[in-house]
Amino acid sequence: MTEAAGRQASTSWLSAIWSASQDPVVRMRNVDLAAALIAVLLPWSTTGVGIAGVLFLVALIPTIEPQPLLQSVRRPVAVLPIAFVALAAIGTLWSDAPWGVRLHGIGPAAKLLVLPLLLYHFERSSRGVWVFIAFLVSCALLAVVSGIVALDPDLSAKAYFSHGPYFPVSGIFVKNYIDQGQEFSLCAVALGYPVVTLLRDNKTKQALLLAATALGLIANMVFVVVSRTALVTMPIMLVVFALLHLRLRVAVATLCAVTLLAAAAWNASPHLRATVDKFFTDYDHTAIQNNESGIGSRLVYWNKSLNFFVTAPVIGHGTGSTRGLFEQAAVGEVGARAQVVSNPHNQTLNAAVQWGVVGVAVLYAMWLAHVRLFRGEGLANWIGLLVVVQNIFTSLFNSHLFDFQEGWTYVLGVGVAGGMALAQRSRKPDQELQIEKRH
Repeated sequence: MTEAAGRQASTSWLSAIWSASQDPVVRMRNVDLAAALIAVLLPWSTTGVGIAGVLFLVALIPTIEPQPLLQSVRRPVAVLPIAFVALAAIGTLWSDAPWGVRLHGIGPAAKLLVLPLLLYHFERSSRGVWVFIAFLVSCALLAVVSGIVALDPDLSAKAYFSHGPYFPVSGIFVKNYIDQGQEFSLCAVALGYPVVTLLRDNKTKQALLLAATALGLIANMVFVVVSRTALVTMPIMLVVFALLHLRLRVAVATLCAVTLLAAAAWNASPHLRATVDKFFTDYDHTAIQNNESGIGSRLVYWNKSLNFFVTAPVIGHGTGSTRGLFEQAAVGEVGARAQVVSNPHNQTLNAAVQWGVVGVAVLYAMWLAHVRLFRGEGLANWIGLLVVVQNIFTSLFNSHLFDFQEGWTYVLGVGVAGGMALAQRSRKPDQELQIEKRH
């Protein structure tokens, strides 16, 4: 090839890239791919999610149409997450914490600002299912790796879990057992809807494949890593699924079958029995012996947080104030009662301590608005409802809206599914109008 021909080929290649970057279809697809990348990385890496989030914003900005965006963010489902972040920012004004701590306290809520952007984008995009598939595949791969790590804990990237209290059956390659349990239980129950739908359409092979994937995730939770939070919330999600998507007789039969499988799993898994036993032993360790434990320590956090709330019930103590309050309450205490934390391990109390009744009202209004968003039929409505229900119930034991993994799962799940649900609603009147014109 001559030098001139080489320069011409290079110019053509760069021209093709530039043309593609100016193509609205390509731009929209890039935003979809960036969102799917967040879903892929979410079970594995916090840093990766941060980078993918920046890529999503960079890809989204050129596609934004100001007027439709303004119309989209005026809805309560978008306004309330923004209001929650705004409250966290304003709450820095009456906090007694150092300014660095106050500003850091805004961070856990700041991810909610991405939710309205996801709603806006996936109301106009038809590729939201890409994000769901990406998350499912990523979690399925993590379950395989988790099983391998359970056989050889030295392969874990988390040395504490491999050689700490969970050795030799850790099953934790990255993150922690609570995050892993959240991801696997969400995917396992979410697969129930497409499995039932495929069976009704006589697509047995596809249904069996998805059912096998769900059972594999459940097997990991039963025999490899058991999360007590998942144990409490997964039955609730199963009941919601049965009531919403199965006929009464089938729902009763399904719940009976699940009960029998749970009994079989109980007998077959010593790890499961030991995890359930900790619910009771933890309380004794803390209440009687004043030693730190999972459930027992939470009861201490909750009791102290309620006392903090009572002293400032309307607007709370301000953003970032929680740790300072626990430090003051720990003076003269020993053992579990002397623990100092920045997180009371309950989402309601987390909001109540910092922003009082106002914070709790905004939190509950947002949850309610998002539950109402997913009242319709279809996969998007089911996944969105499941994400919200899981977050509400697991937030009884943790501040999961503010935690990285669970908070981003909420933002991504509600944002993508919510956009799809809104698009489905907007198409329905058009379809009805077309039917009326035909008649």
